[in-house]
Amino acid sequence: MHLTIVAKPKKKQEKIIKISSDSYAVSVKEPPVDGRANGAIIRSLSKYFSIPKSQIFLLSGHTSKIKVVEVPDHLHNFEPLPKQKTLF
Repeated sequence: MHLTIVAKPKKKQEKIIKISSDSYAVSVKEPPVDGRANGAIIRSLSKYFSIPKSQIFLLSGHTSKIKVVEVPDHLHNFEPLPKQKTLF
């Protein structure tokens, strides 16, 4: 399943906001230098969805704020648990 990610690097607080069923805004503290923000986005998504980082693939948008990532199909109707909502 492909997700559209709106990247927000260099923010004070890390958080994920669900925009629609396949779109998320991801704020990370890392700057967009040498792929550090991309790595932080993948780590945040991994924690949010409770899946290993190895199951998240950045397909496009390596140098753009709009990114497309691939995650496992079983996350199609994903709803975060209360614990996950408090993390982000």
